[in-house]
Amino acid sequence: MVFNSVDFLIFFPVVCLVTFALPRRARNVWLLLASYYFYMAWNPQYALLILASTVITYASGLLIGWAGTKEARRAKTLKRLFLALSFASNLLILGVFKYLGFFLTTLSRLLGAVGIALKTPALDILLPVGISFYTFQALSYTADVYAGKLAPRKNFITYALYVSFFPQLVAGPIERSDHLLEQLERPRPFDYLRAREGLLRMGWGLFQKVVIADRAAVFVDAVFASPEAVPGSVAALAMVFFSVQIYCDFGGYSNIAIGAARVLGVDLIENFRQPFFAVSVRDFWRRWHISLSTWFRDYVYIPLGGSRRGRVRKALNTLAVFLLSGLWHGAQWHFVAWGFLHGVYQVAGDCTAGLRRRLRAALHIREDGAVHRVFATAVTFLLVTAAFCVFRAGSVGEAARMLRSVLLDFRPAALTSKELFAFGLGERELRAFGWSVAALAAVDLVQERRSVWRLVEDRALPVRWAVYLALIFAILIFGVYGPGYDASSFIYFAF
Repeated sequence: MVFNSVDFLIFFPVVCLVTFALPRRARNVWLLLASYYFYMAWNPQYALLILASTVITYASGLLIGWAGTKEARRAKTLKRLFLALSFASNLLILGVFKYLGFFLTTLSRLLGAVGIALKTPALDILLPVGISFYTFQALSYTADVYAGKLAPRKNFITYALYVSFFPQLVAGPIERSDHLLEQLERPRPFDYLRAREGLLRMGWGLFQKVVIADRAAVFVDAVFASPEAVPGSVAALAMVFFSVQIYCDFGGYSNIAIGAARVLGVDLIENFRQPFFAVSVRDFWRRWHISLSTWFRDYVYIPLGGSRRGRVRKALNTLAVFLLSGLWHGAQWHFVAWGFLHGVYQVAGDCTAGLRRRLRAALHIREDGAVHRVFATAVTFLLVTAAFCVFRAGSVGEAARMLRSVLLDFRPAALTSKELFAFGLGERELRAFGWSVAALAAVDLVQERRSVWRLVEDRALPVRWAVYLALIFAILIFGVYGPGYDASSFIYFAF
């Protein structure tokens, strides 16, 4: 079941109505059952995996709490043991289902390169939807209990709901226990204003998905299917389209998740903050997939030493984090290369910071001025888009060929000829896409300064309803539907 489906259109109102009709003590039980039903709509068997992760981390939290009552030295040893067991068992499950085939294939190729033949078994393991998301969310609970940030929870129902809460179960945001778990423990009465704002945000997320992302996907898929047959200018346009596609696809999912949770009385953390207005790659990662980047910062980068042990160690820690981030996204080398490239961007940015500062001073350019901001934003977008080419391509070699064609075979005339319409989008659809992206840019520009949702909700009734109806009609008229449409095609479902 996905957000942009008829099934969810029926499921969500029923869940909301029953939730607020039940006594408060029964609501978490109902939401837990609804969350498991939501997840089992893909594959009922894989509900056992999320249950296993839940039981392991729940028990680990209790054991870490119990260990804390012992003598100091023994307590430290036992707490580390239980933390290690929690991480090892969860990462083992994740590794088997997501990375085993990748590891065996890579090992076979390495041994083959030195003349050793390794016959690997044929694996037919279907990747469970959302396994990377809920695994990291469950592990953050264990880590927080170990660090003393959170007391171990005894209510299994509430904790299980924290791991499986359906709005953000499949593709995040990756919640922290001290944020989501504590909300689930409190009474959550129905709030009309919160529900109204949540529904507006769900509508905007659906607009991002079906009007922008799914339309961009038609062009992107056609170009990336045969990149060698297109000039560099068309390949460059497809890369830009993919940057917009993945932002609206994943950002749209996050908006729907945050909106749905808000209707149910829960505030999820923001996962995006206008990432294409970033003025550096580092700033981009403060705005893009915020829940994942902060997870790696808190549980990997800082424990490795962060920036406290010199510039070389900081650079190595940065590269390690982004290599892991790339691998988290997928068990293929082009995802690893994408993560590594972002790590290189950040290390290069640190190394050239002084040079760029002197250059700005020599040219009398203020760092906080409009000229520098526009230039830095454009350069950041180009760097991120080039990296997204590696992310989207089927292999590192394919990405390299596309980037090379952009540099060596850029033919601007191809962008103004009718040949551009041969990639799935006609003139009217491209025009609709352009206007939709303009609307996206306008909303993000306002969102940089104040909450768009509050801005709309504070208006008079006629103005609010004009916005609601415009959004509904835009989705119905310009959304991508019909034969061949895949309602399950949120990009981050694969991770």
